[in-house]
Amino acid sequence: MFRGNKTADDGEQVWIAQAKEGSQSAFYHLYEKHHKPIYALCWRMLADKDSAEDVCQEVFVVLWQKINNFRGESKFSTWLHSVATNVVLGHLRKHKNWLQRVFSIEEQGTNFVEPSVSLTDDSTLMLLDQHIARLPERARLVFVLFAVEGYRHEEIANMLNMAVGSSKSQYHRARNLLQASLKELELSSGEQEMNHE
Repeated sequence: MFRGNKTADDGEQVWIAQAKEGSQSAFYHLYEKHHKPIYALCWRMLADKDSAEDVCQEVFVVLWQKINNFRGESKFSTWLHSVATNVVLGHLRKHKNWLQRVFSIEEQGTNFVEPSVSLTDDSTLMLLDQHIARLPERARLVFVLFAVEGYRHEEIANMLNMAVGSSKSQYHRARNLLQASLKELELSSGEQEMNHE
């Protein structure tokens, strides 16, 4: 198992080195490996299929232009996600008056009760992604950046030009809304089981 992972990592390092030298074939291998998670990030942040596809392609254009900036100080996937996040935020700033929208921030409670629905089930995860996409824009951005991408609230506040407290309250707002959505999934799942009995 360990050898397989090491081989995969070594293979990626070869692709990166070759892509830095201008190899389109090596870059295509990187694209094939990372396209799906980068598209998922774009879709979660933009909540629009067409925009997510366009921005995802833009991410890889930027990657081709800036791959020489990758120094290996972190995992390549981590660095690429950072590149993608910046491209998405740039898209939002360019195409939406997003900083002037959704300014009403309601302080939410911090208690989050884990639902009993299975979050490992593919259909449930797909529904969860759909509920994330329906969150208010600022709450959605903060949630994805914090819970999915692992940024700290201080970093998010700087990226989105908001106070740290606002980032935290938007995150809790998103969690509460998602908790309510998951409760609905739980109830719906229970009703379906009863109907099949």
